[in-house]
Amino acid sequence: MVCPYSLDVPGGVQNHVRDLAEALLALGHDVTVLAPGESGDLPSYVVPAGRTVAVPYNGAVARMSFGPRVAARTRRWLKDADLDVLHLHEPATPSLSLLALWAAECPVVATYHSAHQRSRALSATASVLRPSLEKISARIAVSEYSRDTQVTHLGGEPVVIPNGLYVDRFAGAAPRPQWRGPEGTVVFVGRLGEPRKGFALLAEAFGALARHRPGLRLLVVGGGDVAEARLLVPEAARDRVLFLGQASDAEKAAALRTADVYVAPHTGAESFGIVLVEAMAAGTAVLASDLPAFRRLLDGGRHGDLFGNGDVADLGRHLAALLDDPGRRAALERSAALAVHRYDWSSVAGRVVRVYETVLGTGARGAGEG
Repeated sequence: MVCPYSLDVPGGVQNHVRDLAEALLALGHDVTVLAPGESGDLPSYVVPAGRTVAVPYNGAVARMSFGPRVAARTRRWLKDADLDVLHLHEPATPSLSLLALWAAECPVVATYHSAHQRSRALSATASVLRPSLEKISARIAVSEYSRDTQVTHLGGEPVVIPNGLYVDRFAGAAPRPQWRGPEGTVVFVGRLGEPRKGFALLAEAFGALARHRPGLRLLVVGGGDVAEARLLVPEAARDRVLFLGQASDAEKAAALRTADVYVAPHTGAESFGIVLVEAMAAGTAVLASDLPAFRRLLDGGRHGDLFGNGDVADLGRHLAALLDDPGRRAALERSAALAVHRYDWSSVAGRVVRVYETVLGTGARGAGEG
């Protein structure tokens, strides 16, 4: 597999690549992953491609690798690995995946993660990319929204296979009593420096609720400028916000297990919402902005509550209602617990393998064809 973004920095695509690699290894496959990264603390199956460059992309700042030296390293990795299948993530991104696609001589599978109704970058580069993308034998999209983006801009017919997670890792995490607030605990997970993750909205809503709930606590999981983020919280409520920083996966799971409500105040550019699934697996009631991807994942409100995107007052009303209604939270948690198992890697990895079998001619014809 090839990941276009640095594995030194947590992110949805990076986590997907790591988890899928582990799931495939557990199934008995040989896996090697090429990814940007400079850290020595990477899994043994990862081959680091070297230094990265910060590039504004998809509403965030992504760390990527490109250039002649990286291209040469990619060609050498492909030659040494002697692959049966090359699985690229985000092949249209100007990073390792595209370099690997240009050099590939084996069957290629591609997974598309991002979703944009109108992407200027993809529109501008589609005609240049299309001949290279014709080398792809099978396409996967993690959601209907990422699928629609690729069909609109690049063509092809990706099969939808959702992001996965290890449900038991979240369901079995131990809560941290020291993190709880006596009048309820709310958790946010996301990079603090990305406006589209919506922390500013939650900070304002939390501050308003905290005025009348002195025992309310907010847990914040995610990297970024904590001092700057703290200033977004009204001064009177700042001592009730605990910033956990760029926490480990175990700490993130513990935070989700500790909280009464997980809030996803994201404002756009979300194709799936894996953190919502993680909260569902942890047994935490979910409150999310009504982005199309979130609405679909939560089945219109059956598996979690929804509020108007960008509406601080509506966010506050829904959050207060959930905090005051343990019966409603329990009902959402029960519904989510039943739905979440379709995202477990024990199911998702098998669907990916069937796509591999198709491009190798060992599976049912037609599955996952691009």
